[in-house]
Amino acid sequence: MDASGAVLWARSDRPARMRVELAATESFRNPRTIAGPAALAAGDFTAKLAIDGLPAGEDVFYRIAFESLDYPGAVSAPVVGRLRTAPAARRDIRFLWTGDTAGQGWGINPEWGGMRGYATMADQNADFLIHSGDVVYADGPIPSEQKTADGRVWKNLVTEATAKVAETLDEFRANYRYNLLDEHVRRFNATTAILAQWDDHEVVDNWYPGEMLEEDDRYTVKSVDLLAARASRAFHEYLPLRTNPLEAARVYRRIAYGPSLDVFFLDLRSYRGPNGRNDQDAASAATAFLGRDQIRWLKQALLASRATWKVIASDMPLGLIVYDDWRTRSSFENGANGDGPPRGRELEIADLLRFIKLNDVRNTVWLTADVHYTAAHRYDPNRAAFQDFAPFWEFVSGPIHAGSFGPNRLDDTFGPEVVFASHPGAGQVNLPPWDGMQFFGHVAIDGTTEAMTVTLKDIADRSLWSTTLEPEPS
Repeated sequence: MDASGAVLWARSDRPARMRVELAATESFRNPRTIAGPAALAAGDFTAKLAIDGLPAGEDVFYRIAFESLDYPGAVSAPVVGRLRTAPAARRDIRFLWTGDTAGQGWGINPEWGGMRGYATMADQNADFLIHSGDVVYADGPIPSEQKTADGRVWKNLVTEATAKVAETLDEFRANYRYNLLDEHVRRFNATTAILAQWDDHEVVDNWYPGEMLEEDDRYTVKSVDLLAARASRAFHEYLPLRTNPLEAARVYRRIAYGPSLDVFFLDLRSYRGPNGRNDQDAASAATAFLGRDQIRWLKQALLASRATWKVIASDMPLGLIVYDDWRTRSSFENGANGDGPPRGRELEIADLLRFIKLNDVRNTVWLTADVHYTAAHRYDPNRAAFQDFAPFWEFVSGPIHAGSFGPNRLDDTFGPEVVFASHPGAGQVNLPPWDGMQFFGHVAIDGTTEAMTVTLKDIADRSLWSTTLEPEPS
């Protein structure tokens, strides 16, 4: 779903032709019929159809069926869904964001009701969801049972392919197939557009290009580059992303959602340097985080944007320290590396924030996940070691169905302040979903005033904290 149309995704269980009907009403009166692509074994029987020329700002109902290629005329039962196209003029906008699905071995527990966070999100009737990464946990096997700290037993639905870490292409695909076994995930996918980015667990924990898994005995494939190539193919097969003609595997992109909103999706994985001490004083290939080409693209896209709000969807927070090795705390996973002036990967972030200020790019808001708790951070140069930037907000959400952790330590380089946070607390780690610390964020943009209201919610649909941001005039 973007300014020019939408991408429809579905999967067959055999060689078949995707058949799509589109209509303005749920009754499917006078539908538009489109012959889609063939779903074949080479793509794990997935099929995507990009549709342009849809009416702006409208609900569009679709019905997807598959016609067998072995037995023409044999057609599957249809699946019905709905999407809401981007508006051409100002109107109310409601969207969600979260991250982290089926992590830490907390899979689909039918006795508990499955992935209930997706049921809560489906009930929001949102325009779309930003999935901020860790869409699957390819490095996290799903066991049949897990014991919790209080002595209870979490019982998972299991599959053979997700009983080990993913190494082959089919094993990576199996993690996406696993999540689709959940009825709430399927209902959510049929009623809310998904705009996804990836983080680390789609491949392997804390990965970076060129890494070798020499000390991880779970893996017979040691090259992270090979694992990432297979993971990237599965990611693009199973999510409704348009293929970039310049770089087929590209995840970073801009989604234009009418005059009030542009969303800029980042990829903090594919172009970074090695995880390490992250303390270099000068920029180099080793300090790359977004990488030169993505930084150039983001700056140009922000300058070109005429939308009132510029939401930067980042798969990792800016000011929270995430160690690559929590035992030694000698290497870092994200940009933050401790108090003081910008060093290492922070050099790219400082350059970007300075650019935003010097070019008077207004109304930027950062949305992120990754740390498995929810928080609202206000960044202010008056509190920062690096002060050449304009104040901004960063909102953190997730997990939606994974273990709960937190809190992480703040880094004062860019002056973050914790305005609100909900997390298990020190010493409480990997809490199961039934403990209730599963989170998503809700954003509402008023169609008249363009005020943005950000609400942090939990799995029970309780509003934990909220704020309304007034747009600065451009």
